[in-house]
Amino acid sequence: MAIENASFPSDAWPESAMAAELESPYGRYIVAEDDGRLTGYAGLRHLPGGSDSDVQTIAVAAAERGRGLGRDLLKELLDTARARNAKEVFLEVRADNPIAQRLYESEGFVEIGRRARYYQPDDVDAVIMKCDLRRIA
Repeated sequence: MAIENASFPSDAWPESAMAAELESPYGRYIVAEDDGRLTGYAGLRHLPGGSDSDVQTIAVAAAERGRGLGRDLLKELLDTARARNAKEVFLEVRADNPIAQRLYESEGFVEIGRRARYYQPDDVDAVIMKCDLRRIA
């Protein structure tokens, strides 16, 4: 929760929501550690029999950013989606987070829409992105 709150200061998930995600049979959460210290995490949701998955979250501790950890976490989520027979993966990212948007684009995601004022209380749009797993290796 420390990384969650530091990464998303105005719209972090409450601890109860994070606990529910971790307990859900439809999710897969992975963590990155360095010498026993949590450095990042990511989660994917995929309903059984579904043809798509959703990236729920990716967060990396501030001191670890810029080293490729977010990309590694994202690639692991995409591998999980493939293993669960997803054809497409969706996510939402803050419109004011161009670094994350560039990461997603570099891994095959394209913008397919926006949700106005989705992130509250900041009134920031959500950029909806999709990755067609059939088109990337």
